[in-house]
Amino acid sequence: MLVIKTVTMKVKKELFPKLSKLPNGRYYVYFWYEGNRYRFYNGNVLGEKINPNLLEEPEREKTAILLCSTFVVSLNKGWRPNRRRQFKKAEELTIREIAETVFKRKERLDYSSSYKSDLKRTLRQWNEFLNDQKLLNRPLRDLEIGKIQEFIFSYASSPQSMANLKRNISSLLRDEMEAKGIYLNYKRIKLPRVSQQLHRPIKDVQGLLNDIKGFNDNLYICALITFSLLLRPHREIRCLTVGDFNRDFSLLSLNGKRVKSKKNRIIPVPRYVQTELIKRFSDLEPEANLFSRKKRLYHNDYFKNRWADYKKQSKLLETNQTLYSFRHTGAIKVFEKTGSLQKLQQVMGHSDMKVSLTYLRGLEVKQLDVEDLPEL
Repeated sequence: MLVIKTVTMKVKKELFPKLSKLPNGRYYVYFWYEGNRYRFYNGNVLGEKINPNLLEEPEREKTAILLCSTFVVSLNKGWRPNRRRQFKKAEELTIREIAETVFKRKERLDYSSSYKSDLKRTLRQWNEFLNDQKLLNRPLRDLEIGKIQEFIFSYASSPQSMANLKRNISSLLRDEMEAKGIYLNYKRIKLPRVSQQLHRPIKDVQGLLNDIKGFNDNLYICALITFSLLLRPHREIRCLTVGDFNRDFSLLSLNGKRVKSKKNRIIPVPRYVQTELIKRFSDLEPEANLFSRKKRLYHNDYFKNRWADYKKQSKLLETNQTLYSFRHTGAIKVFEKTGSLQKLQQVMGHSDMKVSLTYLRGLEVKQLDVEDLPEL
């Protein structure tokens, strides 16, 4: 008896975007078109500033779904990838081109000036290293993970700076190289463990605030808001305007572009802060900055410089206490008062609860009392 098997061939459905996730947690959208498989990690090719892999979970997954939907809409409207124009072969690209292309792209996006400055410094150091190694104009495929490790150890002296340099160079190279089909295992770069830094909370907050008030009123208001509203001083607080508050200064509203987490924040203002704000700013226009009292902002290092001046003459500051110590102390107060990690995450503006947990560990917060331990 003749048995005939029916073989079903799997046909690739063209122009049907799907979302996939790599083992390292990065998302990408892929689809087939004219026999070629296309893979996209961001929306740059569509002119959209959608880059999920720059975010933390769960925002990364949500943004990745948005990226996939954007490709679906664009394809339905008639957009098609042009392989010749959009995919310069990896053999034709130089190692230098990749990092410089990514930096120019990130420079146009809404990142903090300090992050952009950090990336710019990393790019300069990377180009110096490539020049010394005779790799500047070498094809992209000639780059090996060992060279990236050599670069990190050459330009960073401490474990903390090594970790920062690794993050920066990965940000400049990784996604773009993977989009060209070149994968480097960054886990092979083994760095010394970064020793955990213990942030010392402020014991006498009121006393220190009064001392700062006598030194510089702007620095006092900044420290007061850092402690009570747990905002970050050098960007979030420095840029505050009168119009960010409601009429009686009892509520502060900031959109996602103004805070590090990129999420809208609405924060109730404690009465003792409200009183100080009304006394100083109730007669100013909504567009006026709290500290310059005009539309213009003070420069990025304004509070850094004020703090350095205060530190030189202060007899109350302990070793390693900074302006951020007010935020650290406020975080401890919130956790001790509520016992809720979720509330701490919300008030700190952290994108992920893991960040809040790490934050508490760095503050050495005691999370158990003797009464909580088991008894015989």
